[in-house]
Amino acid sequence: MTRKISLAALLAAASLGACSSGDLNIAPATTITDSNNTTNTGGGGSANDVCASYVNTGGQTIRGQFDSATGDCTYGSSFVSNILPLKVDMTIPALANDGAHIFTSSLFVGESHRSNAELAADGIFEGGDGPTLTVEAGTTIAFRSSSDFMVINRGSRLIAVGTATDPITFTSESDVIGTLPDPEAVQQWGGMIINGFGVTNACSYIGTRGQPGFALAGECHVDSEGSAGNDENQYGGDNDDDSSGQLEYVVVKHTGATVGNGDEINGITFGAVGRNTIVRNLQMYSTFDDGIEMFGGSVNFENYVALYVRDDSIDIDEGWNGTITNALVIQSETDGNQCIESDGLGGFDGLDAAVVEDFIARGLQSSPTINGLTCIFSANGAATATHDPGGAFRFREGITPIINNAIVVGTFGATDATTANDNYCLRIDNRSQQAALDGDLQLNSVVWACGENTRGQDLAGSGTTEETFATTTEGGQFATIVGGAATSPTAVNNPELQLLGGDLGYASLPWATSLIDSAAPVATTAPVAVDGVTPAFLGAVDSTGTDWTLGWTYGLHDGARGQPLWIESL
Repeated sequence: MTRKISLAALLAAASLGACSSGDLNIAPATTITDSNNTTNTGGGGSANDVCASYVNTGGQTIRGQFDSATGDCTYGSSFVSNILPLKVDMTIPALANDGAHIFTSSLFVGESHRSNAELAADGIFEGGDGPTLTVEAGTTIAFRSSSDFMVINRGSRLIAVGTATDPITFTSESDVIGTLPDPEAVQQWGGMIINGFGVTNACSYIGTRGQPGFALAGECHVDSEGSAGNDENQYGGDNDDDSSGQLEYVVVKHTGATVGNGDEINGITFGAVGRNTIVRNLQMYSTFDDGIEMFGGSVNFENYVALYVRDDSIDIDEGWNGTITNALVIQSETDGNQCIESDGLGGFDGLDAAVVEDFIARGLQSSPTINGLTCIFSANGAATATHDPGGAFRFREGITPIINNAIVVGTFGATDATTANDNYCLRIDNRSQQAALDGDLQLNSVVWACGENTRGQDLAGSGTTEETFATTTEGGQFATIVGGAATSPTAVNNPELQLLGGDLGYASLPWATSLIDSAAPVATTAPVAVDGVTPAFLGAVDSTGTDWTLGWTYGLHDGARGQPLWIESL
């Protein structure tokens, strides 16, 4: 969305009263036509009534400022901020004519609490006890400053349910007004943090996770990313069934700015978010740090897209044990770190061996499942990487993942021969090596095509290398890529390596007709059944079926992108 607007219009905002307890104000609908002949539907008969509002304890309606020249609503720091969190339910409505809700400060929903006593005094024990922020389908929410970010505190909920034709977008004001320096710009605003009461191995527990008698041993209030001073926010508890709301058809763009305490906020950070939080059809686009990062909890994801994430597209830590079903990861042509970077135990280096084994025995390590993953990473080196060179999977610190039906490709560009151990498919470190040998780390039906297959490590001194484990033990296949050269994995351009196809080059070819080498059909690595269903393809998107990314994602398809997808013609 690109518009030309005046500086005065950008800076216009209401001088608004303080937020405290109260009720959502919904006035009877009326139609308002502004001077530009654009029509907006709101309440009460004033143009400002199309903007979000709430009622404070004094009975005053606190409302954003509508700008008839742009069709946007602007909200100042006296509406909501990090020091003035939203304490009541509120709805942010969709605006006509691509109007956006522009926040000139951070948007915090609910209060942070550092003790059980504070939580109890506020009546906060689980999701839904605090305020709920509802965002209507088709809404765009933008942030003006690179230091501003969004936090859903424990007990609060975000209900952001878009549709395939009316997705919800969280982005920067520079994106809204067309002043982005380039389509892949990052650090235009902070990002989003969602906190819950789920399990994190940064806290102490009695018993085994998921079993009767499991409970906290003491209190659990872990500082989330960005938590310092007025930006304080915490996560953690013992309720993996907690709900922080619902996100469907949501796109998050241009995040990753460094906030007050030095943290680079991810696209979305999920701090101990519970499994009753619904997340379906979620995209991260152009993020400086990670796409999504889970610190404990059990939240599940269905249909996830990570496009142009400069650090890790999927980052796992502190005991997350949820599932991702269908994940399409496409790095930038010259930037990006791991498709998956994953840790089993927070603070691993400071734990002695006995504590590590105890945590794992009680199910406190990260143990995720990912079904249907396409990982397209760029063969970038240290010279072009924002963080570290490109790679596919890194497992460490006791994580016990199960990866089913995946395609990993890092061959679109030649491997940087000057950088050691970059552009690899698979790396397994420290305690996760033993997990692989024990059968707790599983790579079921994975096909790999990379400049470097693995780091070449011997798993826990067993004589089994990472590559032997991935092939002989797990039944996967590595393509033969001579000298780390660039080669296309598409049926159009390479008769020997045929994994991906479709108009945009990221959809999976049927496994039975794919090739990993001219003499080694992928048919020897057939998909495994998931929940009783065996797919006809490996990866996230079927080239012969319906593309679930159509209509709502940004950056993939014509009509909703700032540049062509770089792999289309390769």
